[in-house]
Amino acid sequence: MIEVRSLTLNYGDKNIIEDLQLEIPAGEITVLVGANGCGKSTLLRALARLIKPSKGSVFLDNEEIKKLSTKEVAKKLAILPQGPIAPEGLTVYQLTKQGRYPYQSWRKQWSKEDELMVNKALEVTGMTEFKNKRLEQLSGGQRQRAWISMTLAQKTETILLDEPTTYLDMTHQIEILDLLYDLNQLEKRTVVMVLHDLNLACRYASNIIAVRDKGVYVQGKPEDIINEQMVQDVFQLKCDIVEDPIFGTPYCIPHGKGRKIEPLSKAKKKLLQV
Repeated sequence: MIEVRSLTLNYGDKNIIEDLQLEIPAGEITVLVGANGCGKSTLLRALARLIKPSKGSVFLDNEEIKKLSTKEVAKKLAILPQGPIAPEGLTVYQLTKQGRYPYQSWRKQWSKEDELMVNKALEVTGMTEFKNKRLEQLSGGQRQRAWISMTLAQKTETILLDEPTTYLDMTHQIEILDLLYDLNQLEKRTVVMVLHDLNLACRYASNIIAVRDKGVYVQGKPEDIINEQMVQDVFQLKCDIVEDPIFGTPYCIPHGKGRKIEPLSKAKKKLLQV
């Protein structure tokens, strides 16, 4: 479990997150949502100890994360930032191997267990056939799966991802989210991610955290917290919330300008049938 106590994060003199209290449940998929610039990604980075709080603490399994060594944190928690960059010419296999570095030392070099974890990560993400391909030779969806392979090789119970579907087309978005869902359901991994698409967040998350005004506006199951007023307050967007016809989860239909299709008259329907 990840717990945040009295957390304040800032850039310069500006507080982005202020005096935040938060618990993220273990073994679930939690999605952070909110308007651009509200502090979602900043909060995610703080959970991974990539940002030093100006006040407060983050606890990982009841241990204050700032008191843990870098290797101890890396064995408990993996993070995939938005738009990660790798050295040119790196292969999928070489990238995935980096996930095993927390387990290396001058006394313990590369082992059969390390090799097993790398191969398993490649298999789970469907990247075995691409293991010798350079990252720049892959599609966007394949590259994202390669980075996820690295986080899986790290063998952590918790995975943090900052907008893992950014720049991906619809097919690859679903592919990546399905993969993360399977990791959660089959291996009970805790997944915490930032998503912009509220409908996908509702479909995949069991816990949603809406960020607004430097803190948590509301947290809970999608079916309990997603409504027209919440979307208006968090995103300043008028909408209708209906039930997803396939999954039964909340589905947001935003208001706004757009082309409206006029219903067919009876006469037109008869002509089309002829």
